[in-house]
Amino acid sequence: MTDAPGIRRAADPADWAALHRLLHRCFAGMEGRIDPPSSLHRLTPQDIAATAARETVLVIGPDAAPHACLFCTWQPDALYLGKLAVDPARRGRGLARALIDAAEAIARAEGLPRLRLQTRVELTENHATFTALGFSETGRTAHEGFDRPTSINFERALTP
Repeated sequence: MTDAPGIRRAADPADWAALHRLLHRCFAGMEGRIDPPSSLHRLTPQDIAATAARETVLVIGPDAAPHACLFCTWQPDALYLGKLAVDPARRGRGLARALIDAAEAIARAEGLPRLRLQTRVELTENHATFTALGFSETGRTAHEGFDRPTSINFERALTP
């Protein structure tokens, strides 16, 4: 559990399908905007359950209708943040910030010096959001088979 109020770790089988629906709702705006298409199309509720068993999936909201989520993966020198999703009807209320702050607390407790994430080149609104949340661009990468950058890497150093 995290110290942030209203944030919990996904652990209940009722979470998996609800999180799957939330992710599809939140990422629908990427359809036709990003190339290659999102890996979300291959993600199943069972995949979310497997991820939650080996990583940390933070959730805000009730099991049956979560408002936001964030998948956290340990790397040797960072906590990687993936699949940050906030229900479109609840955006602008600080839920993404609360989840990232909770992830920062986890990273600090594990002695990790930074948070890391990636977003697609085309999703300029994400670049602005992550910059406003204290992240800086650290590089660009290309998906396999592409000769141009398709993703932007961001990091936020955690000061002691």
